[in-house]
Amino acid sequence: QLQLVQSGGGLVQPGGSLRLSCAASGFTLDYYGVGWFRQAPGKGREGVSCMSRNGAYTDDADSVKGRFTISRDNAKNTVYLQMNNLKPEDTAVYYCAALRDITTVRAACELTRVEYWGQGTQVTVSS
Repeated sequence: QLQLVQSGGGLVQPGGSLRLSCAASGFTLDYYGVGWFRQAPGKGREGVSCMSRNGAYTDDADSVKGRFTISRDNAKNTVYLQMNNLKPEDTAVYYCAALRDITTVRAACELTRVEYWGQGTQVTVSS
């Protein structure tokens, strides 16, 4: 079965940190760009941070630049999102994704390129 399985998330105080993980099963992430998206209540799904297939390029939303870092470990077939200095406005359900990337250098977080989604995990930032 082809799937992305997420772990991590939870409740954290403002200024805290969390790390999300996303492991691919049944396929190899080497052939895909990877990314993280989020969806807050009453809002659409938005790109947070994405990385090209070759790992050389990233695309971060302005709201998370300098605070969130995406990384990938192809040997473990896993993608990570390190989130530091979390703010209440970061509260959302976070989804990892495998993105179609024929060029190997495309990093943009484009919903139209998503081939697989993770199951989603809640991140709540509150005191």
